[in-house]
Amino acid sequence: MDTIIQKEMMKKLFLMIILVGTISAQNSILKQFSDQFADIAERANPAVVTVLTERNIDMDQFHRNFPQDNDFFRFFAPRMPKQKEFKSTALGSGVIVDDRKGYIVTNNHVVEDMDEITVRLLDKTEYEATIIGRDPKSDIAVLQIEARGLTDLGFGDSDRLRVGEWVIAVGSPFSANLSHTVTAGIVSAKGRGNIIQGDIYEDFIQTDAAINPGNSGGALLNSSGDLIGINTAIYTNSFDRSNKGVGFAIPSNMVKRVMSDLITHGKVLRSWIGVQIQPIDEKSARALNMKTRNGAWVADVVKDGPAEKAGVETGDVIVEFDNIKVKNVDHLRNTVSSSSPNKKYDLVVIRNGRKKTFKVRLEAMPEEDVLLAASKPEITNELGIQVSNLTRSLMREYNINLNEEGVVVTNVSSESVAAEAGIQIGDLITRVGTKKCNSPADFAALVKETQKRNMVMLHMKRDGVARYMTLELED
Repeated sequence: MDTIIQKEMMKKLFLMIILVGTISAQNSILKQFSDQFADIAERANPAVVTVLTERNIDMDQFHRNFPQDNDFFRFFAPRMPKQKEFKSTALGSGVIVDDRKGYIVTNNHVVEDMDEITVRLLDKTEYEATIIGRDPKSDIAVLQIEARGLTDLGFGDSDRLRVGEWVIAVGSPFSANLSHTVTAGIVSAKGRGNIIQGDIYEDFIQTDAAINPGNSGGALLNSSGDLIGINTAIYTNSFDRSNKGVGFAIPSNMVKRVMSDLITHGKVLRSWIGVQIQPIDEKSARALNMKTRNGAWVADVVKDGPAEKAGVETGDVIVEFDNIKVKNVDHLRNTVSSSSPNKKYDLVVIRNGRKKTFKVRLEAMPEEDVLLAASKPEITNELGIQVSNLTRSLMREYNINLNEEGVVVTNVSSESVAAEAGIQIGDLITRVGTKKCNSPADFAALVKETQKRNMVMLHMKRDGVARYMTLELED
């Protein structure tokens, strides 16, 4: 009996030893994990900077934009001091990527249209920064400061980043007093596009690491401490701009290429193929007899452009470029733009259910005004309206809020139904009938669908004021 009791006691003792050893091992692993994050933050913090910007606003221009009969001015104007101009300040983050030359990468929207840019380091020292180059299409800007003893961060390979990997974000959320805030999370997704309205090249890394206003331009690091992204956007609404667990960063491989071009040429050298493309939804995939929604549907081919010279036609679906399978519109756009101009590439399309292969020689992307003129569609609808995708330049030109969605009117035929109804260039069309309209292709399809009833109802916005407008067509 004593022997049995002794065996049971030995067994329990053995299990306790194993349990204690397991807990000890787990604590050791957790300590190593924690230490690794702390080491990364310690190395990265000196290379992350706070970007403080100022813009001088002319009060005369300000008053022209906001007339004195506005209720705001009737109430506040008597109490407002008379001054010629005032300064508007903003905050962002940046990353030192070359300690010898003082190069800093940040977002273009952090420094765009700013008169003064100051960089504040971890030790609170401040330096006036010079803009080396800006690229609105990728939202990347390169600054330079003259300083010694800087610390920089090395680029990692963002293509090797995997969904589910741990990442660390460093920046200055909300306030300069919160500079060098470190947050952690995982990579939630890769290759995100159609996040920011406007003419932006998007291939975002999505993360749930806390990113807030002020983090723009800050560092996204992998578990080795390599810079694998520049934080640039958060998913939010116009009422609450705080973190919702969905943030986006520009991949380091895109940042490196853009930065190199900006430093070397002062601008980014991109290629173009000369097509207007649109995504393939479920209905169009069925209509095209395609098993997947991968690829980019050619909505129009630019006259005398590379694609037309190669033999591409409207209605083709581009499924491969340079032996790379095309995932979607953004994927094709980014791949083509980063390829070398004046070089031939294999292009595979699906036409009438069959694959066809072409050799297309890419060309350097024309200047914006030439590009817009080349791709300018003709007015083909009965309303007499020409519309365009929302771009940052159009938003600025027609004072359209960055949070808006829809298409902007770029031309109205004289003596048309639209002209008689008072529709103007710069009007924003958000819906046709009750259906959302986010592209010229959407607009054309919805107008064609609704005009069968000889009535077209448009939801429009002008100067922030929304209204429905019903246009009656002649039989």
